Amino acid sequence: MAIASPSTPSFSASICCTRTDSTPARSLRFPPIQTRLQSRQFTLSCRSSVPSSNESDGDLQYEIQHGVSTDHRRRGSLVFVTLPLDALNFPVGTMKRKKAMVQSFRALAAAGVEGVVMEVWWGLVERELPRVYNWEGYLEIVVLAKHCGLKVRAEMAFHQCGTGPDDPFWIPLPQWVREEIDKDPDLAYSDRFGRRNMEYISIGCDVLPVLHGRSPIQAYTEFMRSFRDTFIPFFGGVITGIQVGMGPAGELRYPSFPLQKTARTLRSRELGEFQCHDKYMLASLNACAGEIGMREWANGGPIGAGSLMQNPEGSEFFKSDGSWNSPYGEFFLAWYSGMLLLHGERICREAESIFRGLEVNLSGKVAGIHWHYRTESHPSELTAGYYNTSIRDGLLPIARLFGRYGFSMCCTCFEMQDAEAQQMNPDSSPESFVKQLSLAARLCDIPLQGENCASSLDDGSFEQVLRMSRFYWNGPGTPTFSFNFVRMDKNLFEYRNWVSFTRFVRQMSDAKFFRPNLGFGDGDMPFLSLSASSTAGVVLA
Repeated sequence: MAIASPSTPSFSASICCTRTDSTPARSLRFPPIQTRLQSRQFTLSCRSSVPSSNESDGDLQYEIQHGVSTDHRRRGSLVFVTLPLDALNFPVGTMKRKKAMVQSFRALAAAGVEGVVMEVWWGLVERELPRVYNWEGYLEIVVLAKHCGLKVRAEMAFHQCGTGPDDPFWIPLPQWVREEIDKDPDLAYSDRFGRRNMEYISIGCDVLPVLHGRSPIQAYTEFMRSFRDTFIPFFGGVITGIQVGMGPAGELRYPSFPLQKTARTLRSRELGEFQCHDKYMLASLNACAGEIGMREWANGGPIGAGSLMQNPEGSEFFKSDGSWNSPYGEFFLAWYSGMLLLHGERICREAESIFRGLEVNLSGKVAGIHWHYRTESHPSELTAGYYNTSIRDGLLPIARLFGRYGFSMCCTCFEMQDAEAQQMNPDSSPESFVKQLSLAARLCDIPLQGENCASSLDDGSFEQVLRMSRFYWNGPGTPTFSFNFVRMDKNLFEYRNWVSFTRFVRQMSDAKFFRPNLGFGDGDMPFLSLSASSTAGVVLA
């Protein structure tokens, strides 16, 4: 189903990268939040209601069959499951393996899962022509979720998926966008070596009419508006969440690390590269440097930032007493992170306006970049755009940004443990990163969503998620915590994995009311009969 958009709405925005209207002329920092959220309260919708006699009979049948109380289902667990990357056929955009999807949705619903996370790909929906949208496959998924009693969180994915045409999960940016990038390569990010990154359009041209007369922000806005208008009957009852993509992997960050698949042991040590060498980013940097009378600071990223895999202490910029903490370093990092915050602000503002008045939880995603957390400079966080060091909190400004627009905050690596991560990289500390992020969310009074990095989790990893959720959730009055399990595949429904997963779903459901009970005892039984999980696994296989 192709839907043509109305004509381009009027749009005006300052392209000054250094500040918002409420920020002093020379400051790159956003103002602190002075009040608690005054917008609508966003909480996970539950299925709880006063049951009719028929509903009670159905619940009794359920309890007899599965040996569990239906209180979990009525209350709604705090767990969502992300759908497979290839849930839709590319490029036609229709649902794949419908029989498998039906069986899987039924299994998830029976297990007490609250809903599914549906990634809505820009490169699939608006693939061939600007303002022509194909929502057919996503409508099928939402209707199926409604039929199975599941909620839907929709992720607006404005980034590339996969590494190239040979990748089985390859979903590039829309064809017409790639054609514009071919004409003007500076629409793509570039590092100091001139290497282009096609994962996401450079934020240096956020408000410039570089896409058939529209700016990237306008294109994202019209895409979200078309989604809202198409799915309006499902908001509140079925679609309860919208996560707005703001960068690579949907995360508010720069593509500072190579997209190509690398060994985990190598990736955990990468410093990253500053992505500020396309002409639009350089023009912004030049303007900011000129504004403070330091033209010599306008020549690109820091000199002496080291190579991608170098030890930070061998780098002039990132070492403990390096130039990251000099006046130049402070200027550059404030500009670089400020550009990212401004990009997030623009998208949050548009999304909040589009979905205002609807019963839906808006959210944004932060990358779990933890592999240099124990160093002074946190280089991998700096290159990603988070001005977070041993002497500066760079996550709190992001939480404040989300709080201003009533957004929840999502982050990965909730299952990771320091002991395991530090075997590969002693400087890593995923637990400390998650705790800092959780504290920022608490301070700004915004709901938090966790995600896992590993595709399959054991009982120890699930216990770690519960521990991290306990750090954030502190009883009644604390904003909600929920968890997105990434992702649904045939392995999830295998016997051992399914037992662990359904036990975790119950633990998450109970955690809100019985927080001290975090153990996985031998008496804990899975929600779903093994025959049902086995059926789903066979169909997916």
